[in-house]
Amino acid sequence: QVRLVESGGGSVQAGGSLRLSCAASGYTYSFNCMAWFRQAPGKEREGVARIYFGGTALRYADSVKGRFTISRDSAENTVYLQMNNLKPEDTAMYYCAAGDNCFIDRETGIQYWGQGTQVTVSS
Repeated sequence: QVRLVESGGGSVQAGGSLRLSCAASGYTYSFNCMAWFRQAPGKEREGVARIYFGGTALRYADSVKGRFTISRDSAENTVYLQMNNLKPEDTAMYYCAAGDNCFIDRETGIQYWGQGTQVTVSS
């Protein structure tokens, strides 16, 4: 079994920064990539960023390019999402995910989900 635990969410003003963390435990060898998704109230969940193990093949949603950075600490089995220049439209529940394949535009390939951490950006 795999457990994903997110942390680092909170409330910030527009232009501020947050860093989300996702700690993986259990059978961490059973997946090849990790990703961040988010879901705003009344909207569908959308992909934000993904990273394959080895640190390659980074992908970002167009809406966060240049502002968000995904990274991984392999020794700690932890993935981070550094979010800078936050905007009110970034307000959402952010979910960590892991799987054999991680796409930005669909959830195919995702096998595991975290419980989510709330990010609220005020104007």
